[in-house]
Amino acid sequence: MKSAQVVKALSALAQPTRLAIFRLLVVRGVDGMAAGQIADKLKVSPANLSFHVKTLTHAGMISQRQDGRFVYYAANFTAMNAMLAYLTENCCAGTACELENKQC
Repeated sequence: MKSAQVVKALSALAQPTRLAIFRLLVVRGVDGMAAGQIADKLKVSPANLSFHVKTLTHAGMISQRQDGRFVYYAANFTAMNAMLAYLTENCCAGTACELENKQC
């Protein structure tokens, strides 16, 4: 992942509602969740949800699929893992470490 993509992803996640949406979708796994279910679970209006999922989608952090009348959103685990890899690629000066046992 390039630094510009990481900045865009982090920017999208740097808002409480969007972070909550993303975390909820991570828990839901690859099947994702219908837009209405997300709105109900997080107690946000459909218009507000639409605004936030648009930002997350444009940042590549979530994907969407249509199933009949419903739109389902799912976390993009490939993008998430690429971002985490980018952020930690120089951890511990390039040596393997276990964060619980020592500080990087």
